[in-house]
Amino acid sequence: MACQGKKLINDPNDVVTEFIEGLVETYPGLQYLDGFPQVKVVLRADVSSETHDKVAVISGGGSGHEPAQAGYVGEGMLTAAICGDVFASPPVDSILAGIRAVTGPVGCLLIVTNYTGDRLNFGLAAEQAKAEGYKVETVIVGDDCALPPRRGIIGRRGLAGTILVNKVAGAAAAAGRSLPDVAAEAKRASEVIGTMGVALSVCTLPCPATSDRLGPEKMELGPGIHGEPGAAVTDLQPVDVIISHVLQEILSTETGYVPITRGNRVVLMVNGLGATPVMELMIAAGKAVPKLQLEHGLAVDRVYTGSFMTSLDMAGFSITIMKSDESILQHLDAATKAPYWPVAVDGNRPPAKIPIAMPLSRSTKSDESLCRPLNLTQQGFLLEMAVESASNAIIGLTDSLNEWDARVGDGDCGSTMYKGATAVLDDMKKHFPLNDAAETISEIGSSIRRVMGGTSGIIYVIMCKAASAHLKANSQADITAKQWAEALEAAITAVSRYGGASAGYRTLLDALIPALEVLKERLDAGDDPVTAFVLSSEAAVAGAESTKHMQAQAGRSSYVSEDILSSVPDPGAMAAASWYRAAALAVEDNYKVS
Repeated sequence: MACQGKKLINDPNDVVTEFIEGLVETYPGLQYLDGFPQVKVVLRADVSSETHDKVAVISGGGSGHEPAQAGYVGEGMLTAAICGDVFASPPVDSILAGIRAVTGPVGCLLIVTNYTGDRLNFGLAAEQAKAEGYKVETVIVGDDCALPPRRGIIGRRGLAGTILVNKVAGAAAAAGRSLPDVAAEAKRASEVIGTMGVALSVCTLPCPATSDRLGPEKMELGPGIHGEPGAAVTDLQPVDVIISHVLQEILSTETGYVPITRGNRVVLMVNGLGATPVMELMIAAGKAVPKLQLEHGLAVDRVYTGSFMTSLDMAGFSITIMKSDESILQHLDAATKAPYWPVAVDGNRPPAKIPIAMPLSRSTKSDESLCRPLNLTQQGFLLEMAVESASNAIIGLTDSLNEWDARVGDGDCGSTMYKGATAVLDDMKKHFPLNDAAETISEIGSSIRRVMGGTSGIIYVIMCKAASAHLKANSQADITAKQWAEALEAAITAVSRYGGASAGYRTLLDALIPALEVLKERLDAGDDPVTAFVLSSEAAVAGAESTKHMQAQAGRSSYVSEDILSSVPDPGAMAAASWYRAAALAVEDNYKVS
């Protein structure tokens, strides 16, 4: 069953930018960079990279978790927060803009939640910032205790414990500590913290309909904060029983997720997931404290209760337990002006909007070289037909991709891919130098980078940049079929290197790797290049379909049960197979008449 929640919004595509505008109007200590809609960065109004003499602490991620992370920007906590679209990692350009805006000579610390898209985007931004001369350190926070240790490259999800890590790091930075010291304090905090949530309902997204998988008398243990399924669905229980189970899971000696034993001191956070009344949160806090003291033998030093990291309008709560000592408590108690810690608001109101310090990208190509040629070569014509058909295939598959993704992820794969496909079609009419294959592939990556958020966006950008770099090494005017195969191989290698996935992980690589293998095999056997391309596209489709039988080891699908996965192919693999197949058929159809 699907449900569409009522929302007090205007255009669903504008919810994040309009949230930021309202935030800075409410809290005069905050500003945002003038880069909407691509750049959504909230920063301290009293900080600039030219004058800031302390470590800048930067966090961020997909929106929909408010007040996290923008609500924690303020002296003594975050220096800037990078906002992605709802449940989508912010793009690299936004992260770089935030780093450039607030990072002075002593450097910055990036606090990143443990999700593939966040790791990839913040990681690439960190490497770019280092290349520009900035000092950058990164701490990954994965505090989820709901799921057992898993195989593959996935790890514990980043949940509400991230807020406590932000506070520790912000206090250390405000005290004038060095970048290595601030990073060490944050890392130490991230290693002694555990979180588990309970949901009574799923969240409703601003635009697509949301699957209502929980019945009226059911609850979900260990849900993700992006609407993905949790560890188990069970009958609704009294809050006493729920609290006991959650505390037992967090403090389990079998998983050993947090190094907390009897006699230790702890900090407790009871976090609302978006639609839980304060009364119910306080009931949960009131039950959790004596259970920690009497059943687990722990001294509770601090209790924080409220909505700190939400999942839109999800009903439920999470509990975070953090091992404490005098240093941790000193950082948590330190003064901050972050509005949702919370703090008071002073009356000084600087301008709400300031310009971005430097352009997000500077092309070395002239305006003439980045435009559609008046006359296309045969290869330029075939490339145009292939790109157009591939983009239209994705557009036509949007609803199916969303439907598949709603069952194994956050339900927006089709919408995200649609943004990339339409941007590519629009830009191709004006900007793509189609007679230059290498530069055209690079421009496809630039179009995707501008509009596609989340893991899919950064993966396709990495693919395009790697393939383009390989093609640019070729000095010939026309690219041979073998060189196209090598470019595809370079793209696959880059995605595997940076994302960690490989064949059998239930990702888009399970469509592209079989395609590459068949393409190389048929070319080596002397087949006609067009025939080899078409045969390889059949392998891509078969590979995508085979993901139904794979256990996910990367991405949000890795948190979904095998029973659900076995009924649905991987949306990313199906999207890759769709555009690859469409491109191959377009070349076959048009090569005969070109």
